[in-house]
Amino acid sequence: MIRLIALDIDGTLLDSHGSIPHANQQAIGRAIELGVEIVLATGRRYDFARPIFESLPGPLTLILSNGAIVKTKDGRTLMRSLLPRDTARTVLQRTPHHRDSAAVVFDRPLEGQVVFEAVDWSDPRHSRYFHANRPFISEVRPLEDALTEDPVQIMFTGCCSEMRELFGALGEDETMFSVALTEYVHRDFSLVDVVRAGCSKGSALSDWAVERGMSADEVMAIGDNLNDLPMLEYAGTPVLMGNALPELKDRGWIVTGSNDEAGVAEAIETLVFKEAS
Repeated sequence: MIRLIALDIDGTLLDSHGSIPHANQQAIGRAIELGVEIVLATGRRYDFARPIFESLPGPLTLILSNGAIVKTKDGRTLMRSLLPRDTARTVLQRTPHHRDSAAVVFDRPLEGQVVFEAVDWSDPRHSRYFHANRPFISEVRPLEDALTEDPVQIMFTGCCSEMRELFGALGEDETMFSVALTEYVHRDFSLVDVVRAGCSKGSALSDWAVERGMSADEVMAIGDNLNDLPMLEYAGTPVLMGNALPELKDRGWIVTGSNDEAGVAEAIETLVFKEAS
């Protein structure tokens, strides 16, 4: 029996316009009424995810920054796995050609959550993110000087081919840190997140399930992207969105509708409600 559902946000819970389909909201609310725990598992920070989770019924648990932070809906921190600042400094020193897109992310209130060396507010690739996060962004040059405390992650952004190459290069040394790749092929845009060694959506989900007294067999995870892979591999019931990357669909997992077809609601209806009836 499924007792916990872990949901990715972008490309999964949200449709291609960045909204939550009404059917998804209804299915999540009904699942909570049946006693199923809902966890949102995302690469986003708490404040960047806030507009999404505040529109959903509660209670919710939030796995943030690709597993580095676990919080309640009201912002209380349940688990935290920070990247040692010396490791973060090493990553920055190893990636000088990506300095323009690099950001250091901290678990702080308001300003200084996301630190860049310089922000081009008119940059066409990043302007939407910059303006949505304006209250939380600051600039420090050189970026290493921002490392006055352990950060949550180092974040890089760019075109898919460039970020694939960076992901491959950094992934050669996952004893020092872990690396997550998120790709949006239709936009030719990718994110590479460097977090503490051993940290992922999967490790955080596993730790939270243990905390809640649940086994992997009682967990369903729904995702669409490469950074979802660890939690999908952990869950007893892994489900891929219809819009998931083709390389994930090769694994033979259940495939639900796309994010524009309320695939989350379809999966919950099929795999949770019918099982409970």
